[in-house]
Amino acid sequence: MRYYLCIDLKTFYASVECVERRLDPFKTNLVVADSTRGNGALCLAISPKLKSIGVKNRCRLYEVPKLNDLIIATPRMKKYIDYSKRVYNIYLKYISNLDIHMYSIDEAFLDVTNYLNLYKMDAYNLAKIIIKDIYCTTGITATAGIGTNMYLAKIALDLIAKHSNDNIGFLDELEFKNKLWYHTPITDFWQIGNGIYNRLKKYHIKNMHDISVCNSKILYKEFGKLARILIDHSNGIETVKIKDIKDYAPSNLSISNSQILFFDYDYKDARKVLCEMIDNIVLELVKKHMYTNCIGFSIGYKDNAIKPLNITKRLDNYTNNYDVILNKLLDEYDYMINENIKIRRIGVYLSNLNRNKIIQINLFNENDNSDEELNMTLNYIKSKYGKNAILRAVSYDKNAMQYKRNLLIGGQNAE
Repeated sequence: MRYYLCIDLKTFYASVECVERRLDPFKTNLVVADSTRGNGALCLAISPKLKSIGVKNRCRLYEVPKLNDLIIATPRMKKYIDYSKRVYNIYLKYISNLDIHMYSIDEAFLDVTNYLNLYKMDAYNLAKIIIKDIYCTTGITATAGIGTNMYLAKIALDLIAKHSNDNIGFLDELEFKNKLWYHTPITDFWQIGNGIYNRLKKYHIKNMHDISVCNSKILYKEFGKLARILIDHSNGIETVKIKDIKDYAPSNLSISNSQILFFDYDYKDARKVLCEMIDNIVLELVKKHMYTNCIGFSIGYKDNAIKPLNITKRLDNYTNNYDVILNKLLDEYDYMINENIKIRRIGVYLSNLNRNKIIQINLFNENDNSDEELNMTLNYIKSKYGKNAILRAVSYDKNAMQYKRNLLIGGQNAE
């Protein structure tokens, strides 16, 4: 039998900010949010103390009670990444990197099956040692789910460990059915969001037991291949192992980039941001030494009731030429954009990537590598001196975004 740990760093960003201030996260009213973005700024994390008085995670600043001792900490993404690296190094003291899968900056799966005999202990005691090491080294409180597969470890973390006195929970298939088969709401379970919930609701399915006894033909008709995962998970079954994740190679490689604008843009200013994003994504393409023949962009309007614009174009040849990709996408943008509606979201994507530059030769096109060489030079300068060391002229426009975004990590303040 295999044993997995799923370890989560409790209220990670808020805990880091408390530790840095030598405060106890469980006794401190602290929220991590960029107050310069106004009262509607999203809170990236709240301290356990705030959670205990009913403040919801991922709330807006205006939803946080106006407490006299409230601390609003500006996000510091580099600091959080540094703490995450320190925790990863703790995992490496006990487990090989081949048996670790970082699920997010504050959550990881560890396959401890082959280490229990080595340490002459069970998974529970190994989890206790790792959690204690994390706390003693970083000051961060961690929780751990133990399961006989990755899914059960994650569910044990989310639905049991976070509510237990020792911050550890365990599930095997039998325990899963005994404790959680009839648990509601079903959206508490990993990978079941409101969209899937509403589709299940049509068939009066409200818990995992209902999925397990439902006619599989109905589920396959409604969900297609996803039905197999739902049926397996409803019985506590998961066949994917960490090795499978590490060995996975997607059949169709792609690169994408998207952003939510700081305020509503008109179509002219949004066009400038689109130019910046195309420049950024083409540089990434060149950096990977790859080419594309399928390009596209998406536009989300201020009014959510208006259908977003999604454009995909197939090129005659594989390319990583900035001018070719830019001109093709801007032509589509100018033709398709609704000039009367403000824009709030922009995305750019390149798909069907290939390491070979496949060209349909004709008498009118020259095979010019100068653009690729230029982009390689730009990448070298940016990697050595920083992303803002050299920018295209459009990025110095008043409402351009690239310079500001280069100072962020994950859309948040880096320092």
